Amino acid sequence: MAPSTHFAFGAHPDHGFVATFSSSVPAHLARWFLVREQFEPVPEQPGLFRLTEPDRDGPRRTRQAVHDLRRHGYAVQTDVALDPAASASPPHPVRSDGLSEQRSRIAQAAAGRSPQHGMMPTASLPPARSALPEPGYTPTARFPISVSGRSR
Repeated sequence: MAPSTHFAFGAHPDHGFVATFSSSVPAHLARWFLVREQFEPVPEQPGLFRLTEPDRDGPRRTRQAVHDLRRHGYAVQTDVALDPAASASPPHPVRSDGLSEQRSRIAQAAAGRSPQHGMMPTASLPPARSALPEPGYTPTARFPISVSGRSR
């Protein structure tokens, strides 16, 4: 493995798709990344990880792991068959199931105004009234002034 390489992926005759890491990556961090990418440690060989269930789309899952680690900024060495940059397949045509058209119609309906709430009332509303009636006179109540300042 080159000194600038952080991870290496390849095919092993006994363990299937394997990965290892260099000493430039802390072991606990490398283990964390590889376990998240569905690799498990090989008990007999420390530092070597194998892909869990390699028969279940192993090459694609290994290429995805390489892609993810590179996206995080790690230098990854791999076999040509497992390199996502070298083995990129042409894009597959997307088959329409009508779901996107239905979502588009729902979004357009949600963005528009409802015909129920858009109507103006045909009758005019009565004028607003104040809560308290206005008195027709000026109040002239006089209160006696207390000499001591205290009320009894």
